[in-house]
This record gives sequence, structure tokens and C-alpha cells, in this order.
Amino acid sequence: MRNYDSIHQKTLPNGLTVVVNRDRASKLAAVNILYRVGARNENPARTGFAHLFEHLMFRGTRAVENFDLPVQMASGDNNAFTNNDYTDFYITLPKDNLETALWLESDRMEGLDITPAKLEAEKKVVIEEFRQRYLNQPYGDQTMLLRALAYKVHPYRWAAIGLATDHIAGATLADVESFYRAHYRPSNAILSISADMEEERMLELAEKWFAPLADHPSATAAIPQEPMQTQARRQEVERDVPASTVTVAYHMCARTKLDFYTADLVSDLLSGGDSGRLYTHLVKERNLLSSVNAYITGDVDPGLFVFTGQLLPGVTPEAAEAAFREEIEALQTTVATAYEIEKVKNKFEANTLFGELNVMNKAMNLGFYEMLGDLSLINREVDRYRAVTDEDIRSFSRRTLRPENSSTLIYNARK
Repeated sequence: MRNYDSIHQKTLPNGLTVVVNRDRASKLAAVNILYRVGARNENPARTGFAHLFEHLMFRGTRAVENFDLPVQMASGDNNAFTNNDYTDFYITLPKDNLETALWLESDRMEGLDITPAKLEAEKKVVIEEFRQRYLNQPYGDQTMLLRALAYKVHPYRWAAIGLATDHIAGATLADVESFYRAHYRPSNAILSISADMEEERMLELAEKWFAPLADHPSATAAIPQEPMQTQARRQEVERDVPASTVTVAYHMCARTKLDFYTADLVSDLLSGGDSGRLYTHLVKERNLLSSVNAYITGDVDPGLFVFTGQLLPGVTPEAAEAAFREEIEALQTTVATAYEIEKVKNKFEANTLFGELNVMNKAMNLGFYEMLGDLSLINREVDRYRAVTDEDIRSFSRRTLRPENSSTLIYNARK
């Protein structure tokens, strides 16, 4: 059981969803605003807008010129992040100052002051980030190449930073204002609060600050779904990097499916630290790789199960690929030990419970599970992991980790 004993939810007349939870263990309050807009909602010819807006939302409103100053004066801290599925803004501060956070978030939901000067300044910041993190850094474009290889239709084919710097450079004030009106509105947002305060009082305060905001519904384009992959894909590139890498991605299920928990458990079985199968077999015993990992992307829509490893000198990509296949065959045919499975389950449960000691994580989780459409899942996920069996592992591996479902990226070090 997770630490959400009492969750209250309310939808305001303007469409804003409010979710609150009393956290008696914390002296701080956490306010989280999740907007249902990420890279998936962008025009393929105008990508990177959700991330650009994450920056613009801190550039002040018509009422508050400097967003950070009132937060600091209230002894608070704030930040945000964008991914392919949503954009998240959060503030932590003493619970007595909760209304400061609600005032600021309600103000920038409708009052953002986007000027040509502010837009140009943030465009420069985002373009520089794109260059530094993705274009001018070793392995920086690796995930971008993998996305484009694995996805042909779904907007997961580009990262939150966007497809190209030109898309941001060419953004006009009209483009940005249109994006703001379409996505930053009450009915497209989830407000979640966690604090040591009566739930009804938190709902009252949320209504006080957000109910006066007018909604402006906007038709959202349907997300094109990726068709089933039927043939293996492969791409090789050459870059100025210290060592070659091999990455193999397989399409897997969406975040809300039962298979997700099996996939997550399998990834930990393979690469949960130095005792994981991949590190034990391919790094320590066979000396094929200097580092190795297996992970899931965890996307809301069907995501990816990824193997990746950095080759040691003299090791060919083909040898690494063959080693990955051997590990997959073992998953598909060999019974995992009860100890091995229990260790991974215990690790997940411990990480979950320790993570929720943080009031901000609680507020974020409330918003995330509400976005998934099943708020009660927040208290059932540990049980879902606990229910995964050895047969589930073998079945998932046979159905998912198939050659025709694979996208292999060979990232060669230039000789």
C-alpha cells in the first residue's frame, strides 16, 4: 500500500481537475500543475514548442514580472520539466504560504506576458540547449536517432527538444500565442496539492484562485498511433565519440497495461545494478562491454524496451548483438529464480515508499495518475508488481523481444 490514505478530487466548472492529499508527515506544501501538452501535441513542422513554453512560463505575467521572486520571498522553490506526454510545473513552500503558489500558478495560466523580446531571448536559450545537449555533446544525438528509427508515425519519433533548431528559430509570436491559448487552460490541466492541511480547505483554496479563470476549449488533433512493426530495422552512423555503442529497441505496451509492470521488472532483472544479468554476464564475465543498460521509456502510449551497451576495444557490434540475443533467449526459455524476482520486487517497493517521503513527489504522482485516467492506481501499483510471475516474464519476452520488432542503432566511433 502506498502512502495515499485520503485523496480528494474535484472538477471545477471551468474544467480544471483538482486532486489533494493530506500529508501529515511534512511541514511543507507542494503544488503541482500538470498540463496535458507535450511533444506529442506539436505540429511535426513546428516541434519543440512544449519545451519552449516551459521556459516562457517563467518569464513573467502582466501582473507578476518576475515569477521566481514571490516564490523565494515565500521561502519556496520551483521548477518544471517537459516530456513527450505532458508538461509539469511544481512549487514547494511552507504550508502557511500555500496561497502564494496558487496565486502564481493561476495567474500564469491565463496572464502570461509574451513579448517579442522575451520570445527571442528564450528561443536563443532553447536553441543553445539543443546544440549543447544534442548536437555538440558525445552521443548527444543517439536517442534522437533511435526515436526516428523506431517510430515512423507517432510523434514519439522526436524528442521534447524538437526535431531541429530551425523549428524554434522560426517560431513567431502568433505561433506561440496560438499554442498558449490551445493548451494552457483550465480544462487541459490538473492541479494537485499535498500538504498537512484539511482536504476540504485545500479544495476551497484551489477554487478561490482558479474558479474565476475562463476556459477556452480547443479541439486537439488525434495522436497518430504507430502501426505494428513487422520487419527488423537497422541503422549505422559514425561519430567522433570515445567508443562505439549498440542499442536495440523493441516496441512494448502503453503505461496503463499490465504488461508494463512485467516490462519494468524485466529491465531491472537485466540491469538492476552490478548484480543484474547484463552487467554480470557481458561486462564482468565475458568482457564484451564497458557499460550496459536495459530500460523502458515509460511513455503513456506504447513505448520502447531498450538494450544499450558500450563496446570494449576489439569487440564488434555483431558480437554485442549476439550477446543481447543470448540474454533474450534466456529470458524466453529459462525459469528465473524466486530469489532473483523477489529481489527486484523488493527494490521497486522500497524505492516507491522512500520516494513518497518527499511531499513534492506525492503531489506529482497525484497529477500523473489522474492524467493516466486511473487515480486509484496510485495505491495499487505495488500489488501489480508483486503479482508478476516467472511465466509472465517468459511470455512478455517471447511476445515483445522479437527480431522483427527490433530497431538496432550502431553508433560507431570514427577511426
